[in-house]
Amino acid sequence: MKHYDLLVIGGGSGGVATANRAASYGARVALFEAGRMGGTCVNVGCVPKKIMWTAASLNHAVEEAADYGFDTHPGQLDWPALKSRRDAYIKRLNAGYEKGLGNNKVDTVRAHARFVEPKVVEADGQRFSAERIVIAVGGRPRIPEIPGAQYGITSDGFFELETQPRRVAVVGAGYTAVEFSGLLRALGAEVTLLVRRDHFLHHFDKTLRDELMTQMEADGVKCIKHVNVMDVERSDGKLRIELGTGDFLEDCDTLIWAIGRIPNTDRVGIENTGVGLQADGSISVDRFQETSIPGLYAIGDVVGQFELTPVAIAAGRRLADRLFGGQEGRDLPYENIPSVIFSHPPIGTVGLSEEQAVEKLGAENVTVYETRFTPMYYAFATRKPTCTMKLIVTGPEEHIVGCHIIGLGADEMLQGFAVAVRMGATKRDFDDTVAIHPTGAEEMVTMRNARAALV
Repeated sequence: MKHYDLLVIGGGSGGVATANRAASYGARVALFEAGRMGGTCVNVGCVPKKIMWTAASLNHAVEEAADYGFDTHPGQLDWPALKSRRDAYIKRLNAGYEKGLGNNKVDTVRAHARFVEPKVVEADGQRFSAERIVIAVGGRPRIPEIPGAQYGITSDGFFELETQPRRVAVVGAGYTAVEFSGLLRALGAEVTLLVRRDHFLHHFDKTLRDELMTQMEADGVKCIKHVNVMDVERSDGKLRIELGTGDFLEDCDTLIWAIGRIPNTDRVGIENTGVGLQADGSISVDRFQETSIPGLYAIGDVVGQFELTPVAIAAGRRLADRLFGGQEGRDLPYENIPSVIFSHPPIGTVGLSEEQAVEKLGAENVTVYETRFTPMYYAFATRKPTCTMKLIVTGPEEHIVGCHIIGLGADEMLQGFAVAVRMGATKRDFDDTVAIHPTGAEEMVTMRNARAALV
């Protein structure tokens, strides 16, 4: 049996970050990964999604260039060429992850690891032990248990498509559903989005989700609400989708399931550890990422909190800082974590939504500042998406507890404002900051009261 200071199960962004940081302090580390290095984000998530989003945005830009006087002749997207370049880029990232681990003297075991007891795992016919083990195995897309579900694809399957979808049904209401719907529509597909409620992005501020739905529908995405898929049939390469309303979607060439993810805890022999699980299979951890078994830790999507790549990386690095870097008390507070949705238009958000603020702080203690405008970028454009910004403040000093943006540049704009919110900025701090003109971002520091205190 080989013994290490730390074992890391999972070669996604969080696992790799943890292993590298621990090794930088001199710890002997082994990392286990049977698949492509980089996990969901690099291979079938954030990175290839952002490439596709960029391609879709460029298609809009070509259209808008004509409004500025350019002689443009939009052509057909060469989907296979785009896929080939995207796949080659990701392979370079895979190699970069492996090289980085090697440079840090992390032993990489290219095999699936399973627990045989709390501090021992087995992989590739060998056993490995450590007093500290990090579980960073992520999750996988959920597929519904209905007849014909196998005719649909998940986000994983989307990135395997060799040809461009033309008539697409997307089922779901989260990040993946709205992002895929928007980019596919921007690339010219006929898209129908099916959601169970009367809205998507349930945990986001109502202003954001309402504005996004309005703009997606204006761009041609058909949103069908209060509906479930009951059955899927395939004939001659076309799909017939039966809805709970008794209606059908006919002649779809692609059906994408975007109905959530399942933690991969059922694939690592977790039952041999005694680790406590939530009802959905995610792992319960304390503020230090420690499970119910001392010395066993979990980070990333497998803990079911803010399933975002930077969160997994931050949690893993802080864990390694505490365990091997002498930084006692080092942890990741799961609050004021910024996130971006690469929808069309994009969304940036940090802190409490208006609804959460009212529930947590009381309506009488919450004030909302809001602005809505057409970015100058669209001054000559036929298509005129708007930008909406919103600040949620509380108390006599108006501390900012929520910052929300939807519109051009929201994805890049939010990062700096997220720093300010985390540092405890007030509305006065924003007001006293000189605006950068002419930009969309200046509206964040010139915002007026949208309404009286919510009493």
